[in-house]
Amino acid sequence: QVQLVESGGGLVQSGGSLRLSCTASGFTLGHHAIGWFRQAPGKQREGVSCINSSDGDTFYVDSVKGRSTVSKDDDDRTVYFQMNNLNSEDTGVYYCGTSLSCLRLGDVTEWSFWGQGTQVTVNT
Repeated sequence: QVQLVESGGGLVQSGGSLRLSCTASGFTLGHHAIGWFRQAPGKQREGVSCINSSDGDTFYVDSVKGRSTVSKDDDDRTVYFQMNNLNSEDTGVYYCGTSLSCLRLGDVTEWSFWGQGTQVTVNT
């Protein structure tokens, strides 16, 4: 069964850090793009970061750029999303999804195999 599983969320103080994990089962990342998405309460899901498994190219939206790092494990099954200097606007459920290219990060309908999400809550 093909699926993605997110983990690593939690409650953190403003200014703190978290590392989220996205683990693939039933397939290897291969040439897929793995995107990280965030859904804040009452808001739509939005893409925040992505990595192309084929060449390692990474992408970040402005709100997380400079304080986040997306990376891929050598086992070709796990992608990490390290976030630093967290603030209240980072609160939400974080999901990972797969698509053909990170260029599709702005369109959630182009992504599939969503996991169940992991909750990140930043205390101010």
